[in-house]
Amino acid sequence: MSADKLNEDKFDDMLKQALRRHIEPVPDTFTARMLKRVKESEQQKILARVVIQERLALGGCIAVAVAVIVAAVVFPDAARVFVEKAGVFIERAAEAAEARRGQWQFFTVLAGVMGFAAYNLVRTFVSDS
Repeated sequence: MSADKLNEDKFDDMLKQALRRHIEPVPDTFTARMLKRVKESEQQKILARVVIQERLALGGCIAVAVAVIVAAVVFPDAARVFVEKAGVFIERAAEAAEARRGQWQFFTVLAGVMGFAAYNLVRTFVSDS
C-alpha cells in the first residue's frame, strides 16, 4: 500500500469522525483539496530542506577554499612543497599515460571504473526526489 493511499485512508477516517460530530454540509471536493494542501506543504518542507543542504554545501566549499588560502599564506614552505609534489605527480601521470598509449583496453576499463565511482559518489550525496 502506497504512502499516499495510506495517508488518504487515514485522512478519510479522521474526516468521518469529525463529520459525525458536526452537522454542517461539506463539499464533495473537500478531501481532495485538503490532501492537495497537505501534499503542497510536504513539498515545501522538502524544498526548504534541499535549499538548506545546498547552502551548507556552498558554505563548506567556500570554507575549504578559504582554509587552503590561509594555509598557503601561513605555511608558504608547505605550500611550495605541495605544488612541487603535485607537479611531479602530473609529470609521472603523463609518463604513465604515454607508456600505455597503445593499450586502449586499459583506458576503457579505467574510464568505466571511474564512471562507476563518480556515479556512486553522486548517488551517495544527492537525495532521491
